[in-house]
Amino acid sequence: MTAPLPTAVQAKEQAKNLRATLTGEGTAIGHAQSLERVSHQYGFRDWNALLAVIGNGPPVDWTPDDKISGSYLSQPFAGQVVLCETLKPGWVRLEIQLDAAIDVVTSSEFSNLRRRIRGVIGPKGHSSERTSDGQPHLRIDM
Repeated sequence: MTAPLPTAVQAKEQAKNLRATLTGEGTAIGHAQSLERVSHQYGFRDWNALLAVIGNGPPVDWTPDDKISGSYLSQPFAGQVVLCETLKPGWVRLEIQLDAAIDVVTSSEFSNLRRRIRGVIGPKGHSSERTSDGQPHLRIDM
């Protein structure tokens, strides 16, 4: 039985983990070699052949009305995609109507409830913008 194909992001993460494991065991390999080894695990001759099949875009193509979940400013949410616009390969702008309002303020002094959120996410499913504690502003469950 063949394993299901990963997304490009997942394959790159597998290659990174493989490289770290082998380095920890005393066998240092480069990034390109780890990508090739991951490709072979899925039955492809090289990384380019695997990438040609799985593509290098976002792992999911969202469309309006799709259900989506994740976290926004560290608050979990579930909602519905209102807008999805591809900005460049792997990066999309999302607008999401939330099923229930979330409070995006951590202070006990006041609240700021949101029912609709917007953000740009990359191929790993999160925004490049970060909160003061290092968490992505928007993270989508893939």
